Amino acid sequence: MSRRPPNVVVVLTDQQRWDTTGAHGNPAGATPVFDRMARTGTHVEHAITPQPVCAPARAALQTGMFPTATGVFRNGLALDPALPTLAGCLGDAGYATGYIGKWHLAAEASGHGPVPPKYRAGYESWLASEILEFTSDAYRTVVYDGDGAPVRLPGYRSDALVDASVRFLADHHDRPFLLFLSLLEPHHQNATDDYPAPEGYAERFTGRWLPPDLAALGPGARYGGPHRHLGGYLGQIARIDEGLGRLRDALRSLGIADDTIVAYTADHGSHFRTRNAEYKRSAHDASVRVPLALTGPGFDGGGLIRRPVSTLDLMPTLLDACGVPVPDSVQGRSFLPLVGGGTDPGRPEEVFVQISESQVGRAVRTARWKYAVAAPDAHPWHDASATRYVESELYDLHADPYELDNLAGLPSHREVADRLRQALLRWIVRAGEAEPVIEEAAPGRRPGRRADPEVTGLPWEGVRFGHQ
Repeated sequence: MSRRPPNVVVVLTDQQRWDTTGAHGNPAGATPVFDRMARTGTHVEHAITPQPVCAPARAALQTGMFPTATGVFRNGLALDPALPTLAGCLGDAGYATGYIGKWHLAAEASGHGPVPPKYRAGYESWLASEILEFTSDAYRTVVYDGDGAPVRLPGYRSDALVDASVRFLADHHDRPFLLFLSLLEPHHQNATDDYPAPEGYAERFTGRWLPPDLAALGPGARYGGPHRHLGGYLGQIARIDEGLGRLRDALRSLGIADDTIVAYTADHGSHFRTRNAEYKRSAHDASVRVPLALTGPGFDGGGLIRRPVSTLDLMPTLLDACGVPVPDSVQGRSFLPLVGGGTDPGRPEEVFVQISESQVGRAVRTARWKYAVAAPDAHPWHDASATRYVESELYDLHADPYELDNLAGLPSHREVADRLRQALLRWIVRAGEAEPVIEEAAPGRRPGRRADPEVTGLPWEGVRFGHQ
C-alpha cells in the first residue's frame, strides 16, 4: 500500500536572529524545542535570507524567486497573483492549504487587515492580517477570516496563533495539508518600539546574553541601546518555542507526526539599530542570518548542513520532498541533496542577498567571506536595482564572525574582493538583473565599523522605511 504524500507545516518568525537558539550556542536556554529539531532532524547552520526586509523575504519564501524577480523588492508592494507559489503548487497536487498570521504581501489591496482572495497566493483556508503588527498587540490579536471578517483570538499573540494552528491540524489531518504559520514575534511592537513578552518572561532573560556585535556597536547616543530590549526579545522567542512544542504535540496526538515535515525559520534577523537607524536592512549576518531546521519525512536524522543555504531554497526543497514538480519560475535550488551529508556538485558556494529601503545594495556570503556593495546614485525606496555599485564591506567570517572589522579597500584583500566581485556579478545576472559596474573601494580607505550614513555616505537619511 502506497504511503500518502507528507504533510507540511512551516513556522515563520519575524526578525529572529540565528544566534538566539541553543543550536547556535546561545546560553540563555530559550529554544529547547527548536534545538531538539536541529539535533534530531536537519539543521542548516548558515541559513541566509535573500532580503532582510519583511515583504521581500516573504515573497521569496512563497515563490522561490528573488525579490526583484517577484516585483516585491521592498515593503508596500503586492505579490503578483499570477506567480506560481508554494500553496498553489501543493494545492494543485491535492493538498489542503492554510495560512495563519501575518501576510504582508497584498499592500494597498488590503490596507492593514483583510487580504482579498486574489492576493492569498493559493492558500484556501485563511486566518490572517496583512500587517499583523498594526491590527494587534501582545494580548489583543485581530486577524481576518476567509470572508474578510475580523476574528479576535484570545491569549498572548503567538499562543493565539498556535491555538488556531492546532485547530487547523485537527480539521485537516485526514488529507495531505500545508499549514503556513506566520508569527509576528519576536518583532518589536511598532507603536511603542518595545518587545512585549508574556508576563515574567522578559525578567527570565534580562542580562542572560549579549551578542558581541551588540556589545561592540551599541548602545550609542544616536541609535539607543539594544540592551534593554534583549530580555523581551528572548522572552518572546521562548514563548514561540513553547508554541512550537505544542504544535509538535498536536501532530503526535493526531497520529501524523511521522508523516509531517515541520520547517522552522525566520524572514530576517535584527541588529537592534547598531548598523543603521533601525533594525535590519543591512548585509550583516545580524540582519540576514536566520535559524532553519526541518524534521519529518526526508529530514529526520539529516544532520548538519554546513555550507550556506538561502531561504529562497526552502520552497523548492519542500516541493521536492513532497514529490511535486518545481515550477520553471523558481530561482531557488532544493537543498534536499545536501541532507544526510549528501553533495550537490552544481550548487554555487555563495548565497546572494538583495537590500532595499536603507540602500540599494547587493551581497554574497560564502562559508568564510561576506562581500557587499551599495549604489550611491540609486534611490533606496524607488529603485529595485542599479547600474553602478561601490564596494562597501568585506568581512572574514572565520576570524571576525560578528563583522566588526571591515576589510574593504585593503590591498591585502584585493584578490579576495576581486573573486567575490565576479561571483556577485554572476548572481546579479542569475537573478534577472542587468549586469552593473562594481567599483573598487578606494585603496587604504576602509569604511568605518558601522554602516551608517555618516560613515559611508549612503543615502539612508530621510528614507521612508515603510512597514517594519
